[in-house]
Amino acid sequence: MKDQSQWRKAVQRIVRSEMSLRGMKYQGLSDRLADIGISQSADNLRNKVNKGILGADLMLQILYVLNARPLSVEMMSEVLNDCANSQ
Repeated sequence: MKDQSQWRKAVQRIVRSEMSLRGMKYQGLSDRLADIGISQSADNLRNKVNKGILGADLMLQILYVLNARPLSVEMMSEVLNDCANSQ
C-alpha cells in the first residue's frame, strides 16, 4: 500500500521530469501558466512541487502547458515503486 508521502514524491518526480525534458525552469512554467490565465509565482510553484502538494486543477494545468507525455497507470506505478524503494 502506498502512503501519502510516496504519492507526493511521485507528483514531485513527474512534474520535475516533465520540466527537465523541456529544459523548463519555474519562472518559465509560471510564464506559461500565465499565458492560459493562471497566476502562480515561480517561488509558489517551486514550493508546491517540492512538497508534492498540488490541487488536481493545477497539476492538470501544469501538465497541459508542458505538453506532457501521457500519464498512464503503468507510468504512475513505476514512479510510485521507485519512490517506495528510495525511502
